[in-house]
Amino acid sequence: MAHFLVTGGAGYIGSHTLLALRAAGHDAVIVDDLRAGHAELVGPDAERDLVRCDVADTEALTRVFRERGPFDGVLHFAASLSVPESVAKPLLYYRNNVGGSAALLETALAHGARAFVLSSTCAVYGLPERVPIDEATPLAPINPYGASKMMVERMLADAEAAHGLRWAALRYFNASGADPEGRTGECHDPEIHLIPSALEACAGLRDGFQLFGTDYPTPDGTCIRDYIHVSDLAEAHVRAMERLLAGEAVGALNLGTGQGHSNRQVIAAVEAATGKQLPLSVAERRPGDPPELVADARRAQRELGWTPRHSDLDAIVETAWAWLRKWKRL
Repeated sequence: MAHFLVTGGAGYIGSHTLLALRAAGHDAVIVDDLRAGHAELVGPDAERDLVRCDVADTEALTRVFRERGPFDGVLHFAASLSVPESVAKPLLYYRNNVGGSAALLETALAHGARAFVLSSTCAVYGLPERVPIDEATPLAPINPYGASKMMVERMLADAEAAHGLRWAALRYFNASGADPEGRTGECHDPEIHLIPSALEACAGLRDGFQLFGTDYPTPDGTCIRDYIHVSDLAEAHVRAMERLLAGEAVGALNLGTGQGHSNRQVIAAVEAATGKQLPLSVAERRPGDPPELVADARRAQRELGWTPRHSDLDAIVETAWAWLRKWKRL
């Protein structure tokens, strides 16, 4: 059993990873300032396991390392994550994502952490020349969100060279779905992602749904994305951390299915799951949205011994719908 620090563990992907860590026999202390997270997602022992703290607050973070450590490794999910917001407020993203990560890394290294897993993103690739996208694709982010994650990946590589830190940067494609057992799920406020936004509209929880862009160079004119179930992502985090603690290198890995679905295909799946017609209106493209992002995740499958098990689109939408009904008490 290993002992971990999980930042942003009261959020969407962090809370699912907590479930996977515990299922694998590990334990964790969660640091989350609860600006976007929810204490109840940490589980029944939140009062014991959760420390309300901003990762950029080095004084408070140092107390966590001194009083709740030593930690074998850090899993870092605490970040701002909206592409459109990052375009509108770039300095916020550099302060939160880059500055906060630098403070966390310095504190972790000062207290002997041996391994670090970063929640990264396919947004580091920008507008790739070829799809599916493998890890050799040049990094060329087109929005501040992707640029901020690229900078943190560079910090990790530099920390390895200077201090011997073992690290992994897991580049997600579109995280989606919810825990099949209904223990946690996506609950952003406001919701910004396609599947839960469409589900909220079908449930009457928002006034309509906007489809951003129908003139992309894709078969039906809408964006194509690779949807990966959040429980599959969580399992990959555990495997990456265990590999690091075994002394193996990981580095940057793509996490996806290798299969893309258009926005219109997702909308059809949402309507099938809910039995309702989505109140849809068409809007202009959002700034910073590439036409197509699909992963070549064969390296992660090979090196981590990992295969997505929950990432069928219909299953993703059904688990997200079940969670929304539970969370909103529909």
